[in-house]
Amino acid sequence: MNIDTETIQHRCTDPVFERGQTYRREGRIQQLDRFDDLVSAVVSGSNPYDVTIKFSGRSLETQCTCPYDGQGDCKHVIAVLLAIADDPPEDESERIEALLADVPVEELRAFVHEILATHSTAREQFLAQFGDEHKSVGEYREEIGRLFEQHADPVVFEAIDFSRFFDIAEQYRERDRYLAAATVYRAVFEEVDENFNWIDGSYDHYAQTLQTALDGYIDCVLATDPSPEDFDAYAGVLETRAAAESEINNRQFWRALDDLEDRYDE
Repeated sequence: MNIDTETIQHRCTDPVFERGQTYRREGRIQQLDRFDDLVSAVVSGSNPYDVTIKFSGRSLETQCTCPYDGQGDCKHVIAVLLAIADDPPEDESERIEALLADVPVEELRAFVHEILATHSTAREQFLAQFGDEHKSVGEYREEIGRLFEQHADPVVFEAIDFSRFFDIAEQYRERDRYLAAATVYRAVFEEVDENFNWIDGSYDHYAQTLQTALDGYIDCVLATDPSPEDFDAYAGVLETRAAAESEINNRQFWRALDDLEDRYDE
């Protein structure tokens, strides 16, 4: 995790960098953990915000649940990056790997069983990784809809974290279960589009979420090598959204539809 102050400064505006320094000095980082190349943190602002930073070679992927939608990273991410540059957190993955090598299989199975019984998110990821079935679009949409309801006060100012759904979709893709992954992506873009009138902040975050879900859906649909009949059904999902009465995201859906059709014809 080789990162310096100069690199961090280039990732944000000067005012944000100064506020990130202040947050770091004030001890607002409540939790900072590392597992391999992924750092997770909780930073105290007007609310506690979850920050995730993934180091991948020379690139960084950052995410924060705060409502910031300006240029570059937010002050919470900057505070965490400064903390990492000053004192990189210990990598817990090495200790976990050592323990896994020594834990008896039956004890490990019992531990996994308890975790799956009490943590629905872990259970869903487990099923995506090893199961043969998957939830419907409607079931995923209900879960996403509840997130909007929980964050609406009465409108949504903050950036809702949809990473759990994208992680599940990625697990399906790694197993070549492209239709299952497409189901997750479709649920995300449909529900985000449906609830866009609730959003009053973090517009870039939701626009990017919508685009990521659309890109994933298109990739997965094409990966199935669909018949003309199946393709029409998949394309119809996008066309329905593009032609909806609400014009907030119509252009984004029309562009996605054009992209799908162009790539299918290649």
